[in-house]
Amino acid sequence: MSTAHDVTRREAIAQYRLIGEPSEPDLQGLVELAATMCGVPTAVINIIDDRMQHQIAAVGIQAAVCSREDSMCAAVISSPGRVVVPDAQLDRRFAQNPFVTGEIARVRFYASSPLITPAGVAIGTLCVFDDVVGELSDASSRALDLLAHQVIDVLELRRIQRELVESNAQLEQFAVQVSHDLRNPLTALTGFIELAADSPEMAEAPRAAQSLARAEAAAGRMTAMVTDLLDFARMGGTRPRVTEVDVADTVDAVLEDLDGSLVSAGAEVTVDASTLVRADDTLLRVLLQNLIANAVKFTVAAERVPRIRVTVETLPDGWRINVDDNGEALEPEMRDRVFEPMQRGHGADVPGIGIGLATCQRIVDAHNGSIGLDASPEGGTRAWFVLPAAA
Repeated sequence: MSTAHDVTRREAIAQYRLIGEPSEPDLQGLVELAATMCGVPTAVINIIDDRMQHQIAAVGIQAAVCSREDSMCAAVISSPGRVVVPDAQLDRRFAQNPFVTGEIARVRFYASSPLITPAGVAIGTLCVFDDVVGELSDASSRALDLLAHQVIDVLELRRIQRELVESNAQLEQFAVQVSHDLRNPLTALTGFIELAADSPEMAEAPRAAQSLARAEAAAGRMTAMVTDLLDFARMGGTRPRVTEVDVADTVDAVLEDLDGSLVSAGAEVTVDASTLVRADDTLLRVLLQNLIANAVKFTVAAERVPRIRVTVETLPDGWRINVDDNGEALEPEMRDRVFEPMQRGHGADVPGIGIGLATCQRIVDAHNGSIGLDASPEGGTRAWFVLPAAA
């Protein structure tokens, strides 16, 4: 009957998905190193559940599975720390074990170090053994312990990597659904705008016709943005479609989209950014829209009329784009933290949930660039990002 410890161990082993899988090359390398460091012909990584011992990597023998009752390591897995047995025939724990008596093998020298997960659960051992009496030096003992830690590090890395792949797949599916849900109302909106723009009444209302044209262009940009962001989500943010982009044109499109909030805030935006850079046009637009919208929002929160300045500096190996405002400078200790999801550098009275700068960080990372916040010459905050020429 399984004990509570057995159940906990089984659940911990299940997280690593080891049973029945091919041996990991990294684990195979560790057992070979363990045998060499300890001066023995055989080394094994044993994973022990409530019923069986699974050898997931081995050198000197063929990896196999045996019952827990036949396992030497099962007899010591609950003991904390390393176990060294110079002669297993003289140790009462192992004298009658089939690995010692000759039924399975003729082990004499045996040493093991437990494999303990970050949660403190012993799931098996890294063990070395020989068919002659032996001993383990202090240096070899320390090496065995270090290699056992390395085994867990490899297993943890594989687990995290697998979970990230699964999480990205779920995020992609979510992005597909959101994209579908956004496209339908955008398509309907564009259709209604086109109908209104084509109506005979618009000939006598030039200002209304102009507003409808701007709304139609904004809806078109939004549709393109949704499509491109879906592609970006599918790529995991690693391969933006980099082309030559004029920053000034991108800023103009952003200001068009932000026109309502700029007008209501009385914002003055100065653009000195007519420079060709290497970037993904859509992602650059999202990036600049976030930074300019933030500059306006937080300057208004400081009870000042926003004066925003967008500039580009040409660097030897790329470009630095600055968005300066005349609000309040963000405290130095907050300038890195606000790029983390759900982190905010201002009070709850400022709208938003703290995801905009995290999105900016991801876009800049996808371009192999860098991003940050400094005090601005305008008196407020400078948001800047660097795009490398070899993006």
